[in-house]
Amino acid sequence: MQGQSFVRSIATRATQHTLNTGAKIPALGFGTFQDPESQEDTVSLALQNGMRLIDTARVYNVEQQVGRGIKKSGLPREDVFLCTKLWCSDYHPEDVERAVDDSLRDLDTPYVDLLLMHYPCTFARGSERFPRDADGRMIHGETTFVDTWKAMEKLTKTGKARAIGVSNFSKGEIETLLRECTTPPAVHQMEVHPYLQQKQFNEWLRSKGIHVVQFSPLGNMNDFYRQTGWAKDIANMMRVIDQPLLKKIGQKYGKTPVQIVLAWGINNGRSVIPKSVVDWQMEENLAADFELAEEDMKAIETLDAKARFNDPSMDYEWRLYSDLYGIEGTVRGRTH
Repeated sequence: MQGQSFVRSIATRATQHTLNTGAKIPALGFGTFQDPESQEDTVSLALQNGMRLIDTARVYNVEQQVGRGIKKSGLPREDVFLCTKLWCSDYHPEDVERAVDDSLRDLDTPYVDLLLMHYPCTFARGSERFPRDADGRMIHGETTFVDTWKAMEKLTKTGKARAIGVSNFSKGEIETLLRECTTPPAVHQMEVHPYLQQKQFNEWLRSKGIHVVQFSPLGNMNDFYRQTGWAKDIANMMRVIDQPLLKKIGQKYGKTPVQIVLAWGINNGRSVIPKSVVDWQMEENLAADFELAEEDMKAIETLDAKARFNDPSMDYEWRLYSDLYGIEGTVRGRTH
């Protein structure tokens, strides 16, 4: 029984990190990519069970369901840290506030705690999310991510977005924002997991006061990376959570490999946003905020394979992650 109570006690942490705005962001959150028909109930359940960070995006087409889920949970709005993302076809400065208003309407909230630019590339303005020419190539917009960022900076003064950040940017692209704009990103949301650790980039971001939120914190567990049109061969490598090392470490703590991977991200000072629509998986994720010994953190570092699974560069006609590792083997194919 002693062992069981120890496991339960170390699982009760509710770690928060402080953004450069002074706001607190939970270290453990809930991603809402895919499964639109399930999101209302799962968001509500996640919040009732203790999650406080909900991550979504305009392009996921789930904002209405997420908004209903928050309401259904019964939690006061101020108890929820809500993040959404501006999509690439809404990057023209004149479109930014209208696009955010659309998200706020669907989320049924007067503000979001964090608004991110989803990618650095700009698509042509209009209602078409993935505008393509006659050859099926993506049509770029005429604005730049710097123009978009400046419009987002203005938006923070309205109270509609309490903090702003980016997602899927390279180091050079973030340096451009720091050089040409006045508000540094509060957050960079990017792919991080034991197979793609990006240690130097993470350290650089921390040195600039930019908090990292890990998407795909479980790596290639999601079938999306094997099924999308630009799926890389490496997506078929052994799933991160099947690594014997993680199973061995998990036995030491009475935890699953999933919980070890999430705890690794949290212990590195980042936030993690796993997605799940299965009750027991959600409960498993909620019990993943606990302290890992330094020796186990070091052991997990040996799993770094520089394996980047999310790379729609050739579909988006934009060399994403240009100065980061893991861009080899990029495939041409449609996301949708």
